Amino acid sequence: MSSFEDIQKFTKDTFDKQVESFGELQKGAQSVIAEIADYSKKALEANAAVFQKLSGAKSLDTALEIHSEFAKTAYESLVHHLTKVGTIATDAAKDAYKPIEAAISRAS
Repeated sequence: MSSFEDIQKFTKDTFDKQVESFGELQKGAQSVIAEIADYSKKALEANAAVFQKLSGAKSLDTALEIHSEFAKTAYESLVHHLTKVGTIATDAAKDAYKPIEAAISRAS
């Protein structure tokens, strides 16, 4: 960089890339929040449904079977959603890094 104008341009470009990066992180955070809200809604609905089934159980064996199936399904659902949240967060981090990476490679 040989002049004040070059430094100004570099500073502006770097700032713009940081803003772009923050925007990508914000999109990722919104996606994570949406996924968590979706999981919470589905979990609440599943809990209400299992409560209804348990209230109608005629025997302890039936109640245990209902609860066992619910526990298995709830665990699988949780793992699925956590995996999805992890993927969203990883993708957001990668997308957020791209503008900064471009600025760094241009500066080198």
